Amino acid sequence: MPAAPRFASLLTALALLLPVATAAQPLPVGDPEELGFSAERLATMDATLERFVTEGQHAGVLWLVARRGRIVGTGAHGLRDIEKGLPMEEDTIVRIYSMSKIVTSVAALILFEEGRFDLDDPVSEFLPELESMQVKTGGTADRPVLATAREPITINHLFTHTAGFYYDFVDDPVLAELARRAKLFEATDLEAFVKEAAKLPLGHQPGEAWTYGINTSILGRVVEVVSGQRFGEFLRTRIFEPLEMPDTGFSVPADKRDRLAKVYNLQDGTLVPAEQILSVAPGESPELGGAGLFSTIGDYARFAQKLLNGGQLDGTRVLGRKTVEFMRTNRLAHLDPPHIGSPAQGFGLGVSVVIDVGQSPAPTSLGRFGWSGAATTDCGIDPQEEIVALVFAQHFPFNEHRLFERFTTGYMQALVD
Repeated sequence: MPAAPRFASLLTALALLLPVATAAQPLPVGDPEELGFSAERLATMDATLERFVTEGQHAGVLWLVARRGRIVGTGAHGLRDIEKGLPMEEDTIVRIYSMSKIVTSVAALILFEEGRFDLDDPVSEFLPELESMQVKTGGTADRPVLATAREPITINHLFTHTAGFYYDFVDDPVLAELARRAKLFEATDLEAFVKEAAKLPLGHQPGEAWTYGINTSILGRVVEVVSGQRFGEFLRTRIFEPLEMPDTGFSVPADKRDRLAKVYNLQDGTLVPAEQILSVAPGESPELGGAGLFSTIGDYARFAQKLLNGGQLDGTRVLGRKTVEFMRTNRLAHLDPPHIGSPAQGFGLGVSVVIDVGQSPAPTSLGRFGWSGAATTDCGIDPQEEIVALVFAQHFPFNEHRLFERFTTGYMQALVD
């Protein structure tokens, strides 16, 4: 059965019937009314999310909204494992897939702050395999027509997805086939991943367009080379442990796997387990900074709040304030188009950024930033309203039923002050 939402104050809890049993709080709990939210309107939003479960669109949904560093509401609905009847709970572990990209970008920015590289440095200074890249200009997957890249791929290109790398779901069928044949996700580590990626032609000249792709996983390899640490170890020691994120990593320990949610998709109107992309077992998948992390909504709330706070949380500073501002500034203004497919969204250093509120499908703020994950997870960080908002399902295909838009509309309509 769906769990009732849990809100911060006793008054709100009574208004919404009974709260669920609570786990340790990832952030302090606040009174929604004192923080400018209508408890009644938050309940309306929670009921909207519950319908995604009761109408059979998602197996389960988790959400959390915080303002000014305090939680104003959370909710857990449905099941993390339909076959075993296990409920979605606050400590449920999920695959965050491409929400890993924000974490990897922060890791790289830590080294950037330490003066270990500049954004315009050629990536080949750290990864020689990428020195002489080719660009696909025509042909077929069996006989592609190639040209030499006119300029080197830079660190900035990796951050901003303008290098010319891509995924196997890219619109170009020749590039998609080449990516499938490369079997990058079968690599044993990041070094092997980059060596295979270097054999692929780029989809366009570096810096000429925004193309979503494997850039951030390659950036993770840069972190490895520059730091001298395995990528997952760097994340653990420099981000996860300082921010107290105990359930975040590239694998799920055996003693925590009963908390792991399954990913589902709809087949003939029935939710069935979906094929997984990466293994939960340590060492069975490369530590892909673009897609490989597991986390909980509480852990990720702490990470997101750190960014909203300008790089620090609970006295622990991970990034400088101006670095976070730098990170969340649109860097695509020179491109045509200067956005990532939606006129509402630009892109900074590893995060999307709202650049045109009028083009957004849901109420939002100029400068809101964040990113999403393939299994229908989303993080939105709103500096103007001082809000962190997270919604997690575990569902393919990505955002099939427009959960994100309903969630964003829901919590924004509950904001009254």
